[in-house]
Amino acid sequence: MSTIRRFRAMDMFRFNNINLDRYTETYNLPFYLSYMSSWPDLFHVAESADSTLMGYMMGKVEGKRELWHGHVTALTVAPECRRLGLGRGLMSFLENASEKIYDCFFVDLFVRPSNTVAIAMYESLGYIVYRQVLDYYVTDGVMPTENAYDMRKALARDADRKSVVPLKHPVSVEDTYF
Repeated sequence: MSTIRRFRAMDMFRFNNINLDRYTETYNLPFYLSYMSSWPDLFHVAESADSTLMGYMMGKVEGKRELWHGHVTALTVAPECRRLGLGRGLMSFLENASEKIYDCFFVDLFVRPSNTVAIAMYESLGYIVYRQVLDYYVTDGVMPTENAYDMRKALARDADRKSVVPLKHPVSVEDTYF
């Protein structure tokens, strides 16, 4: 049994088991705190019955006009807790808040093309590869420099689904700022 709840500051001292995954981007403490204070309803953890953190999702809203959207900054689940539906549950929280609280047009996220398991999950949730971003992920000594897929899912406000018409050519990182 697990519970999904809002992230708390003390959780930063309890999620090393989750952050050690090679695909997980790890940030400094002020970065986590800024998300917790700016977008508390888009920052959740999955917690087991014995209070072990099993995963977390960190998101935000950004953009203007038709580019107003929810963004998944990080979604990660501890290796021993995968294949339990926690990632789907966490994504559902962000998608619902993006649609019902923030009235966004779409949700987007960036993922390494080599992370095929994550891509398959996002596709099963209705996300499409909107564009490829060149050299988005810079080597950290463990993972190589790699492009990113910018994946998107249209929400109800985008009835014509204009936000998910894929671009034909890759873009640079500078082209991803809203």
